[in-house]
Amino acid sequence: MEPSDLLTLLSHKLDELGISYLVTGSMATIAYGEPRFTNDIDVVISLRPEDVTRFCEAFPMPEFYVSQEAVKDAVRERRQFNIIHPASGLKVDGIIPKDDDFERSRQQRGVRLPVVESVEAMFASAEDVIIRKMQYFQAGGSDKHLRDIAGVLKIQGDRIDRRYIVEWSDRLAVRDVWELILKQVGGS
Repeated sequence: MEPSDLLTLLSHKLDELGISYLVTGSMATIAYGEPRFTNDIDVVISLRPEDVTRFCEAFPMPEFYVSQEAVKDAVRERRQFNIIHPASGLKVDGIIPKDDDFERSRQQRGVRLPVVESVEAMFASAEDVIIRKMQYFQAGGSDKHLRDIAGVLKIQGDRIDRRYIVEWSDRLAVRDVWELILKQVGGS
């Protein structure tokens, strides 16, 4: 199984269950920017406590490993859990969104993009991927986040709503990261 196969399967199951989601992280960066290797799929999943059992049943053992208790805890604490496909070693990081203005905005701005021929999934917008990557850079300092952002800006060009990024970078206190990125890519 390849990452695109797992994403296809995941998106079908979430669509069938009527659970909203957004692909983010490396897979979204690849969709909007430049290709790079990734072995996991980050997905913001709007799971409610009443969804947990049927969600976990959609990923049965032994094909998948998902802990129902870990998912319940993640939903309650609004944090992350994993779905593992042992045969391939691939992993889904399921992220329960916080209840805040940025997450509400991000959910409203989701975009359906192709995963493989005739298969689409719901992705976070390019701008929201950039904003989240800026937060990750600020928290951990990894240059891979800056490279990912630069790749998205290079490929997407004028399609990026820079005013939206400036607004949220101010609200989320990452404007200094945005300014650093603009200096690196030669934009204003």
